[in-house]
Amino acid sequence: MIDLSGRRALVTGGSRGIGAAIAVALADSGADVAFTYHRSTEKAEAVVRSIESHGRRAAAIQADSADPQAIARAVEEAVAKLGGLDILVNSAAIGHAGNIADLNLEEYQTVMDVNVRAPVLFAKAVIPHLRDGGRIVTIGSALGERVPFPGITPYAMSKAALTSFTRGLSRELGPNGITVNLVQPGATDTDSNPADGAAADFQRSLTSLGRYGEPREIANAVVFLASPAAAVITGATLTADGGAIA
Repeated sequence: MIDLSGRRALVTGGSRGIGAAIAVALADSGADVAFTYHRSTEKAEAVVRSIESHGRRAAAIQADSADPQAIARAVEEAVAKLGGLDILVNSAAIGHAGNIADLNLEEYQTVMDVNVRAPVLFAKAVIPHLRDGGRIVTIGSALGERVPFPGITPYAMSKAALTSFTRGLSRELGPNGITVNLVQPGATDTDSNPADGAAADFQRSLTSLGRYGEPREIANAVVFLASPAAAVITGATLTADGGAIA
């Protein structure tokens, strides 16, 4: 079992789906965990209880990832409540379906603000607190590498940008012993993309395994990259999509 005892983590978008699974998995491995949420207060409280059930400290921080001031405040609050930070997991993300010809500029900008700008700003705010052995892990998407159907171009663009962000930041922080990596999930069974949804059979057909991933499976990849076992891995992309882009 991976041991993250004594480590302090901030997970963005940690009240539901993959983010919640990551927050709980980090706690299960011994880390104290703060996480941000936007509107899901009841779900955030449930995640806090789950983290605390593992004997770890938990902090739920309300913050809109589209708001730069809220991002800075959230990091300050996480540092204050946990006494510092060792791990940042950028998990918060949104998506809007539609073709470029019908693009809603406001929706497009929000996707870019949350999916691209927010990871950059969270990293910027967290970096001064990280020391040798620090970790930054960002949740991308297999759609950033392969776009197998229309209507998701802006979302795919936003996730593709995270590859360069990860590689570039790994160069900046490597001399300080801090690693930066990207996890690319495929179709994962969450509220926003349930395994019994209208397009689920089609998404399963794209994979080698013929099934959806589970949030905990994505969380396991994050826990590994956040651990000492992954100390030599940086600037890398770990794709966890059941073989969809194989």
